[in-house]
Amino acid sequence: MLYAPAILAGRLVRVAARMRKRGGGSAVPGLVVNRIAPGFLAATLGGFPNGLVIVSGSSGKSTTTKMLVAILESHGVRVFTNPSTANIAQGLTSALLERVNLAGHIDADVAVLEMDEGHGALIAPQLSPRTVLLTNVMTDQIDRFHDSEKVAGMLAQIASRATGALVINADDAMLADIAAGVTASAGSVSPTIHSYGVNDAVLAANPRGLGYTKTATERIADGDGTLITEVNGRSATLTLAGVADDMLITLPARGTHYAVDAAAALSAAQSVLGDAFDPARAAAAVSAVEPVFGRGEIVTVRGQQVEFVLVQNPASFQLNVDSLERDLDQVLVAVGSDVRDPSYLWPVDTSPLGRVAIVSGSKAHEIALQLSYQGVVIGQVNTDLTSALDEFLALPAPQKGIKTVIFTADSMRRTRAHLGLS
Repeated sequence: MLYAPAILAGRLVRVAARMRKRGGGSAVPGLVVNRIAPGFLAATLGGFPNGLVIVSGSSGKSTTTKMLVAILESHGVRVFTNPSTANIAQGLTSALLERVNLAGHIDADVAVLEMDEGHGALIAPQLSPRTVLLTNVMTDQIDRFHDSEKVAGMLAQIASRATGALVINADDAMLADIAAGVTASAGSVSPTIHSYGVNDAVLAANPRGLGYTKTATERIADGDGTLITEVNGRSATLTLAGVADDMLITLPARGTHYAVDAAAALSAAQSVLGDAFDPARAAAAVSAVEPVFGRGEIVTVRGQQVEFVLVQNPASFQLNVDSLERDLDQVLVAVGSDVRDPSYLWPVDTSPLGRVAIVSGSKAHEIALQLSYQGVVIGQVNTDLTSALDEFLALPAPQKGIKTVIFTADSMRRTRAHLGLS
């Protein structure tokens, strides 16, 4: 009962926060608990019978986590996770408060948690995860992660805490270096390395690459891990180590990067489940996963289908632009205050968009300038996101495809709030 007072305090703060603002209070309770009981987070995460799985990296964390949870649950495993993508320390603690009893225990077999690279590195010394899954290293938020080497260093700290398995993207040379370092430093008790990636044909079909800061020079061999052999729109074919038949899966959204997320989840699931892993059940579970909000999500708004595409760094922006259908005539691009220096997005080739109906968000003029330099025709610039959304949704039905909103995180939150999406 050591943490009972802190748990009660956190729950009272959560109620107060939600009374003050509907849908609010997701991080504040965790901030309070972490301040008054610094050991709560580590102690609770260390109490699951089948251990803790950490998912981290520059991009793909949320989708990979959701897929991995779906696979484990399809095998009858009771999973605790952070579905709201609250992946920093206070958000993780707030997620725990939703399920923990006053004795500090959660009724689940295993915890699968997405963790922000920076916060994960800070709390990693307190944790002993059974499995660590790393997605990639990309040029990311320059106000927090000013270079990729810094990101790799933080991920190395998280990886060093793995007690059972380290699951890595073998196509990311920085992650391969991390795995080699963990193996060398751990000696006889080093975690087992599980690899996933694409074959040469899939990489060649993505001439700009897959967004990694440093791509490995060689692909993993068939049979040495989880290998993506073909991607076609929202479907992908994979081979898994120890599994005789190819696996055909449906992806939550278009693009090779979503196939890579699926490969990561399948590889981690094999590690966690061991002999209990059922390939057919795993394939069905992955294929049924809906997009994490904003990640290629298609929803009906005011009687119209709208696709939401979240871009969080130059690499994800490029990957998503390249995966969109060409010649869409109704696209809204919204860049918000989370992008402190819009020049960060200038390396992105946005020319495939062709035409954008409305550019919005607090950094609308800056991103409009970038689009213009790339030859993109812009219908109008409206810095007021709510009125821009209303105008966009009031436009006639598009002649090709569906209405598409490309936004950064701040604009995503504002969009969802304005449209009443959970």
